[in-house]
Amino acid sequence: MNISDLLSEDSVLIDVRSSNKRSLLQDLAANAAARVGLKSEDVAHNLLKREELGSTGLGGGIAVPHARLDALERPYGVLAKLKQPIEFDAIDGQAVDIVFVLLLPSNVENKQLGPLALVARTLRSADTVGKMRKSKTQAELFAAVTVSDPV
Repeated sequence: MNISDLLSEDSVLIDVRSSNKRSLLQDLAANAAARVGLKSEDVAHNLLKREELGSTGLGGGIAVPHARLDALERPYGVLAKLKQPIEFDAIDGQAVDIVFVLLLPSNVENKQLGPLALVARTLRSADTVGKMRKSKTQAELFAAVTVSDPV
């Protein structure tokens, strides 16, 4: 599995503005829901419910909010580079400026760690994250995050 299996260029967002984590997750949930044919309130509810268990802020300005959804048939991602970092209750206390929302089908328990691990591993690369932060367009951001995908 590759990042490009989870993400398409049109699900990459640049200069997203949000004042807080809750409104950001609601906005990204609406974006993702429209693309996969789900209700935005269902996606937002599941993302926010997961955040109640503990922040998905990984540190270093990165967050990977994720949720399991019964109606989803395959993993799906939305990547957002924020205009201004926001507080996300990350493990290191640092504000977040890169958010990769990952929606997972709830009926594939054992395979769910694959996409989540792939995203976390990709976003641990200082080189990749540096390129992402320098990106000015959707195409540049998409290329930065999928650079490690095999051709």
